[in-house]
Amino acid sequence: MIIPLNIPALGSFTDDELVAFSTANPDLFVERDEQGQLFINMTPTFALSSSNNSELIGELIIWNRRRKAGKVLESNGGFFLSDSSMRVPDVAWIRLDRWNALSMSEKKSFPHLAPDFIIELKSETDSLKDLQFKMQKWIENGVRLAWLVSTEEQLTYVYKPGEESTTCSFDELISGEDVLVDFSVRLSDILEY
Repeated sequence: MIIPLNIPALGSFTDDELVAFSTANPDLFVERDEQGQLFINMTPTFALSSSNNSELIGELIIWNRRRKAGKVLESNGGFFLSDSSMRVPDVAWIRLDRWNALSMSEKKSFPHLAPDFIIELKSETDSLKDLQFKMQKWIENGVRLAWLVSTEEQLTYVYKPGEESTTCSFDELISGEDVLVDFSVRLSDILEY
């Protein structure tokens, strides 16, 4: 369950205040939208969603180890985006040259950077409509390829800049296109639903 958090005395946190708040509350999963509204996720991930997320991360890590093309981040890595939001995807990938351009202090915080690729995995408690809105925000902020994976529907919604989203069934081979070169996966082979 994701709930909005209102802090009337402040209005909204600066980036540094958000980092400090997150550091002081490591058990809270915090995101900020472009209006400065904080959202706290109060529900731990259920076992099936956690397993499926691990499978998605694993596929990307195996591909990335062979290609040595970038860095894979799991579902606790947040990003400050150009619209002033701070978003956290379930899986993220950053091209190696962009990762290497980050300072060590940026790597030890939430970098001001949109990943090249992200995956959001819809859990039992997520709203599809809210996630579709979030996917649009990822693309508007510079993500080059994004997948919204819905096990309930056995569909993956594919988002790219300047295009309408498309869908792929779990039985189809889905490609990383020109973002994740030579990456492909059939989600029916790795996910349980």
